[in-house]
Amino acid sequence: MLSLSTADHSVSPPNLNIPREYNAAHDLIQRNLDAGRGNKLAYVTDHGEFTYYDLDRLTSQVGNALKSLGIELEQRILLCVHDTIDFPIVFLGAIKVGVVPVAVNTLLTQKDYEYMLRDSRARVAIVSAALQETFQPLLDKVDALERIIVAGGDADDNNSLETVIAGQSENCDVAATVADDVCFWLYSSGSTGAPKGTVHVHSSMIQTAELYARPTLSINENDVVFSAAKLFFAYGLGNGLSFPMSVGATAVLMAERPTPEAVCQRLCEHQPSIFYGVPTLYAGLLNYDALPTKNELNLRLCASAGETLPAELSKRWEARFGCEIYDGIGSTEMLHIFLSNSPDHISYGTTGKPVAGYQVRLVDENGQEVTDPGVTGELQICGPTAANCYWNNRAKSRHTFMGEWTRSGDKYSINEDGYYIYAGRSDDMLKVSGIYVSPIEIESTLMAYEAVLEAAVVGKADNENLIKPVAYIILKQGYEGNDEMAVALKDHVKQSLAPFKYPRWFRFVDELPKTATGKIQRFKLRDMEEKRDD
Repeated sequence: MLSLSTADHSVSPPNLNIPREYNAAHDLIQRNLDAGRGNKLAYVTDHGEFTYYDLDRLTSQVGNALKSLGIELEQRILLCVHDTIDFPIVFLGAIKVGVVPVAVNTLLTQKDYEYMLRDSRARVAIVSAALQETFQPLLDKVDALERIIVAGGDADDNNSLETVIAGQSENCDVAATVADDVCFWLYSSGSTGAPKGTVHVHSSMIQTAELYARPTLSINENDVVFSAAKLFFAYGLGNGLSFPMSVGATAVLMAERPTPEAVCQRLCEHQPSIFYGVPTLYAGLLNYDALPTKNELNLRLCASAGETLPAELSKRWEARFGCEIYDGIGSTEMLHIFLSNSPDHISYGTTGKPVAGYQVRLVDENGQEVTDPGVTGELQICGPTAANCYWNNRAKSRHTFMGEWTRSGDKYSINEDGYYIYAGRSDDMLKVSGIYVSPIEIESTLMAYEAVLEAAVVGKADNENLIKPVAYIILKQGYEGNDEMAVALKDHVKQSLAPFKYPRWFRFVDELPKTATGKIQRFKLRDMEEKRDD
C-alpha cells in the first residue's frame, strides 16, 4: 500500500512514499476496502451501478481468467472497450495479476488495430461487441493474436467476457510487482508518424492523483465525477479511474460519444460535482439550446485539457454555472496534467503554473533556456510520471525522454505574472514577417467575436511565397459566411493583435477535422490549402 508523509493525505512533494513492492490495481481497490467504503458506489454506468466490493470481485475474476488462458506476468493484452464497467475491471484485473493492458482508442481503423496488435504482440484482445467485426479478421492476420474476447456481447458465447470470467474465483493472488514494473501502455495519437506505444509503470497513476487531483481539484470521497474524455485517453484514465478511486469517489461512465445532448443528460441525471471536458465540448455545450441552468446542476468545478481554452469561453461558462474551469496541459508521455490553473493560481487564457511535483522549462532553438516574459520556447517537463519509453522505438524515445526531462513538442511563453501561455505545437507555429506567430492566439481572438463558434488557423504561402495566416471558420447559427463577414473578422483581429497577425484568407466551413480527443488536425487543413488555387 502507498503511504503519505502526512496524516491527512495532503501532498508535500517529494515526500510521497511509494514502497518498492507495489501493485497499482491492488492499491486503488484495497485502500477503499480498508477505509470501509466497500459498499460505496465506485461506478455508475449506462447499464448498472457497481460498488468497490463489486470492483474487487470482478477484477479478481478477470485476473484469474487471464491466468487460466495462459497469459503470464508481463505479457500484454489489448483493451479496446467503450466506457462501461468492462474497461475498469479488465484494466485493473490485468494489472492485479501482473498482465500489461494496452488500452487503445475505440475510434480507429482496422489497419490501426492491426499495427498495434503487431507492435505490442498482445496475445488476447478484449473488445466491445460493436468492435468485434473490425477485430475478427485480425485473428488470421496477426501471428501473436490467439483470441478475441467480446465485452458486452452474447452471454452464451464462449468468447464473451461474461462467459470467460464466470465461475472464476472472486479472490486472486496479487502479482508481486514493484513500483517500477511496467504497468500498462497507452498509444500516442501518432500525429507525427505511426502511433507510439507509451510504456508506464505501476507508481505513475497514484502519483498523478496525489500531485494533481488532490491539490488542484480537492477531490474527495463525496465527489461524483464525470469525464467526457474516454478512459482510453491518458486524460480520461486519470479523470475516470485513478482520481476517483484514489479517494473513494464515484465515477459516471458513458459509453456513447460525448455530444452536448448526451453530456447534459448525465450532468442532470447523475449530478456530478466535478466535470472534465475539452474546449471544443465546452463551446458546443454553451451553444446547445437545451443547456441546463446552474440550479439544475451540482457542479463545483470543471477541468479542461487537450487544447487551449479561450478566455472568453471560460468567462461564459463561469457566468452560466458559477464554477471555474481549470485549464491545464498533460500528455500521454507524462500520463496526466503537469501544468494547470488551480484555485490558488487562475488566469483565464493561460495554462496556469506547474503542478506540485513537476518542473517545467522553456528551451529555444539553440537549446538555451528561455526565462524572459513573452519569449516563446519549447516546453519541457521534469516529473515522476514520465513514461519509461516508446516501445521498440529507440530513436524517438531518446529524442523525447532526455534523462529527467521530457520534451512536450508544445511551444509556450511566460507572462509577467508567471503564467504559461500556449503558443501551439512546435510544427504549427507560423513565421510571419520573420516573427513567430501562434495560431492559437489568432484562433482565440477570432472565437471572441460574437459570430464565431470555432476557428482554426494555419499557414499559407502568398503570391510572394511568404507565409501568412489563413482561417477556417465555423459560424454560429444565424450568421452567413461572406465577404462582409471576412472583412469584419479581419478588422476584429487587427484591433486586438499586432497587425501582421490577421488572417489574409477566410474559409467558412461546416466542420473542422479533429482527432478523437477533439484536437484540430491542422495538418489536414494545411494539406487542403496546398491543393487550393487562389
